[in-house]
Amino acid sequence: MRTTLTLDDDLTVQLERLRRVRNSTLKDIVNEALRRGLRDMSAPPRRRKAFRTRAFHMGKPLINIDNVAEALAYLEGEGFK
Repeated sequence: MRTTLTLDDDLTVQLERLRRVRNSTLKDIVNEALRRGLRDMSAPPRRRKAFRTRAFHMGKPLINIDNVAEALAYLEGEGFK
């Protein structure tokens, strides 16, 4: 089948480099890239392992951070109530 494709400049550069390295035709490189891409796109997504962080007790808070103004005043060294 013949068709016309408009490729982005960055893809054209990558395809041309690959074509030179493999000493192949542009047609063969594009067909292989499309086959691999379509195979990857058709495959079910891989399940990733859940990311977990360990919690630890930091002790009693030094200041109450519910009141942002008080927390900032304490941290900036202004007269803390």
